[in-house]
Amino acid sequence: MRHFLYMSIICLNFAPIMKTIKEIIAKVKAWLATLSFRTGVIVLVSCIPFYIISFAQMALPISNAAKGVSWVVFFGLAKTAQYSGLAILGVEGYKRLKAKFFKKKDDEGKVEE
Repeated sequence: MRHFLYMSIICLNFAPIMKTIKEIIAKVKAWLATLSFRTGVIVLVSCIPFYIISFAQMALPISNAAKGVSWVVFFGLAKTAQYSGLAILGVEGYKRLKAKFFKKKDDEGKVEE
């Protein structure tokens, strides 16, 4: 019973903070949606070098602790760039980007535009 009481006090203390965090995330998401399609593509493409660096640094002759820290940093940057780019593009931008790279072919093998 005591444990439940402590947990409910802790949850009540963090409730205003969680509400503030949700508001901040909603504002950032709304701001990202106002950016242009081109910016979204640039941010999305920038995640590729971060992914490459996050795994390529494993071949460097540095300590395992430094490798772990650098992997977390670069992988985090890659994921941040990826999700930010997708948030900037939105559903319509994603469809537009997908249409550019994956053009449909008709029955005769010709590319439709």
